[in-house]
Amino acid sequence: MSRVIDLVESVARVRSVVAQARDLGKRIGLVPTMGALHGGHVQLIRRCRAEADFVVVSIFVNPTQFGSAEDLDRYPRPLEDDLRQSESAGAELAFVPSVQTVYPHGAVSTFVEVPGLSDILEGASRPGHFRGVATVVLKLLEIIRPDLAIFGQKDYQQQLVIRRMVEDLQVPVRLLTSPTVRELDGLAFSSRNRYLNQTQRQAAPALYRALERAQDAVARGERRADGVRQILRETIESEPLAKLDYAEVAHADTLVPLGELEKGRRAVALLAVWLGTTRLIDNALLTE
Repeated sequence: MSRVIDLVESVARVRSVVAQARDLGKRIGLVPTMGALHGGHVQLIRRCRAEADFVVVSIFVNPTQFGSAEDLDRYPRPLEDDLRQSESAGAELAFVPSVQTVYPHGAVSTFVEVPGLSDILEGASRPGHFRGVATVVLKLLEIIRPDLAIFGQKDYQQQLVIRRMVEDLQVPVRLLTSPTVRELDGLAFSSRNRYLNQTQRQAAPALYRALERAQDAVARGERRADGVRQILRETIESEPLAKLDYAEVAHADTLVPLGELEKGRRAVALLAVWLGTTRLIDNALLTE
């Protein structure tokens, strides 16, 4: 079956195609992905399609955001399916560069660091992860120069890190965060869900149950952050297959841990949980 979406691998070519669209007065939108697209990515592309006139999806498994013990080699790369889903959701262009294209000098000599936000929670569990994320996202923004770029709330800390980077470096792009998309049982869509065996998949909605219970407690008047953390921990620990990495209640804009949930202060609950060798993350806003 022939594709309508344009697949581009080189920096020069993607810049040329995007420039042509911009010359026609089109607003350029970017959806950065590592491929293995799922319903969450599809929603991001559709949201971008609603906000922009020309949508670029980048598909690049970025080696610099994987630790030495992580799953870079087995990370799924179903390119044809990714292209089909991108096209169906409304993307015009797929930028699919090689590692050599993104990192032409091999070992990366220039990195982007976002201190503070990058060092806690996911950053503490996965040292160097956000340095790799910030570096590749800045590269994509510089290559494509979109008017807007969109990220998912499921990777909550990631979108905060990127926002801080864009603000600090005064990158001229509008950033959007799209709500988490979930399976019918509440499990957040993730490319790593496919690693779960049947038993682990049945246990995985424990993350969503924990977040729901935390939200319910806050809605009923719980204001002690430690009380909310205890609800998160106890719910995860009640699932025999789940091993908790962290359960945190933090300021929604800074990720500073909270002692109390105060009126007018946005708060978020964040979880990281192991199911076998698969690590899942999820989050939910507790107060707006």
